[in-house]
Parts: sequence; C-alpha cells; structure tokens
Amino acid sequence: MKTSATAVRSWLDARAGDMAALLERLVAVETENPPGRMLGRCARVLREEMARLGLSPEIIEVTGAEPGLEEPCVVRGTAGSGEKIVYFHGHFDVVPAQDRRQFTAERRDGRIFGRGTADMKGGIVSMLYGAAAAQELGLLDGGRIVVHLVCDEETGSVAGAGHLRRHDLIDPGALAMLTAEPSGGGIWNAARGAVSLRVDVAGREAHVGMADRGVNAFLHMLHVARPAERYAEELAARHTSYPMRPGEAPGSMIVVGGEAAAGSNFNVVPGSASFTIDGRFNPEEDLDAEHKRLTGLIEEAAGEIGAAVTVRTTQLQPSAATDPGHPAAVTLARVAGEVTGAPVRFEMCAGILEIRWYAQLGIPAFGYGAGRLDVSHGPEEYVDEAAMRRCAAVYARYAGELLA
Repeated sequence: MKTSATAVRSWLDARAGDMAALLERLVAVETENPPGRMLGRCARVLREEMARLGLSPEIIEVTGAEPGLEEPCVVRGTAGSGEKIVYFHGHFDVVPAQDRRQFTAERRDGRIFGRGTADMKGGIVSMLYGAAAAQELGLLDGGRIVVHLVCDEETGSVAGAGHLRRHDLIDPGALAMLTAEPSGGGIWNAARGAVSLRVDVAGREAHVGMADRGVNAFLHMLHVARPAERYAEELAARHTSYPMRPGEAPGSMIVVGGEAAAGSNFNVVPGSASFTIDGRFNPEEDLDAEHKRLTGLIEEAAGEIGAAVTVRTTQLQPSAATDPGHPAAVTLARVAGEVTGAPVRFEMCAGILEIRWYAQLGIPAFGYGAGRLDVSHGPEEYVDEAAMRRCAAVYARYAGELLA
C-alpha cells in the first residue's frame, strides 16, 4: 500500500506543471452560466486533453436544453476496463465573473487564481490526472473509472446530469461516485435539497397624476412576500442533525428577493412586479411538502388582497446523503487520511450537490475536492496546487481500492 501511494504521488508530482497548464487553459474559456457561454468550446478542450491522457473521451450533445446554453453537452471518458465502475463527476460551467481579468489564471505562492479554479475546474484537473494515474500505474485491473463532465451545474444541472439520468447513462450498480466540488479536504457525504420559485404579480399601469386608477403591483408584491420572509425565519430555526463545518448555519436557508423587479418608470404606477425565492433544505425536511406549503403561503396572501399572482417553480432538487458507515465511505475516509496524513471529517454541504443524481439510484456518492467553498464564486477565487495533486492521488487510490 505504501509503495502504491508513493508511486501515485511521484507520478502526479512529475506532472505538476502539466496540471497547472491545463487549469490555466480551462480558466481561459469563459464558461459563465448564466447565460451558459462557450460550453462547446470548453468541451472540445477537455476532449483534447482527455485524449492526450488516454481517457477515451467523447462529447455527448444534449438536446432539449433551456434556451441560452451554447452547445450544451456532456464530456464522457473512461480509464481502465471491466464491469465494475467508479464514477468521477464534475462540471465545467462557472458563475459569472466579478472582473474579466479572472479569466486569465495567475499562479502565485503555490496557488492558481481565477474564475472556476476552486469551483471546479481545478477539481476537473485533479479527477482527470487521478484517473490517468490509476490507469497508467495499473490500479484498475478489476474495473474502470467513468468520467462525466457536465455543462450546467451552476443553474441546476437538468441539461447535463439530467441527460445522463434520462438516457440511462448512469449504471445503478456502480460502486461509488466522487465529485471534486470545493469541500476543502473534508468529505461531503450529504447535501441539501433545493426549491426555487419565481413569483410574478400583475397590476395596472397609470400615470402618477391618476394613480387612483392603477393597481400597484409593487405593493401587492410586498404583501405576498412577507409570509415567505416569516417562513424563512422558521426554517432557519429547524436545525439539521448532520455535521457541518464550524460556523455554517445548521438551519435550512431561504433567500427572498434574490432577484426582484417592478414597474416601467418612476412616474408610472407599476403594472407588474416579480421576485424570487430560493431555498436550500436540510435532508430531514420533506421537500415536496415544503414546496407545497411555501407556494400555498404565497397564494393565500395574494387572495387576502385580491392580487393577481403567478408562482412558477424554477428548481426542485432533492437532498442526498450516504451513511458514513457505508463501506465506500469508510474506504474513502481511510484513503484520504493516508494521503493527507490527517483524519478526514464527514460533513454536510451547505448547498446542493450533484451527488443527488447518483444517490437516487442507490450509488454511494461523495463530494471531495481541493478547492475551498469560502473563496468559490468570489473575486479572489483560487485553488492550492499541492492540494490539487493530493486530491488526484486520493481519487486514483480510491478507485484502485474499490475496483481491486
């Protein structure tokens, strides 16, 4: 075991420059989502690099995706052969940048800065090199690693991961799934579910001088939003039993008004208004029941004042969890501890994870990555280069142990 660990680390350390160069190349492709730019271009870069690493890549086109995504697709690759499967799963879309300079990666003090370095193009590099190391060093005699890289995780992953599920491209008999989300070296064995709503309120426009003839959609919006605000306070007080990182809120999190709009001009009674509600629900919550309850609160408030309201569900994604006592979980914790030299803690992710697409099929699924959540999506996003290589070593050895 020690020889194998040393060989994997040596193989990866010798390719540190190549790993950094790949991440720099991926960061330069501006896959901002929304709106979903340059997805096909990034997929072709990934296909080229995966072919160079011997991972037999293909690009799977996605049809029927939401308008706006440019060339939606999944990049799929394989290392090894055999019936047994371990999935490595990631996404190559990123949240919008605060500054266009974030798309020029910068190496500084052992870190690589840039949009998507932590979440999760740096994780993709770790997974690809982990898979290549496992294949080249002969760790996959008993099976294969299947790599799935999707295009739209930041907006719900219905196109990418949803396509894999709809077309039966995920084998429910797989031994495990890993996604390289920015867990900071902890193991995310659980994640919250999501409910996202858009509420549209209709009124009637009128000139300010004849305001009495209008119906103020903005004021109606304020009225129907108040129950959602009280609901958010209630959910925040209902704490999860899953371990979380110190300082993270244990209650379900609801944001009311993340996006809001009203009216056409300052001197016109607003004839329309809208706002969003976005929630992350602990695994203990009945997501369907809470979705129904939240929608009902808005509709009831609208009825009180005769407001014309339309509620549209834009996201409904279940929570997911794998028992930390599951053999696949125990093996991951042990391998990660051996590579890093320190015990590894199981935690619940504060947000949602694509582990849900696999866990729903009974596959033990985990988030484990080198990036840090507290810098992800921010103006100083970065990933530590040594941590990228450590995670790649964990991925290689983990797959090797499960597939032996």
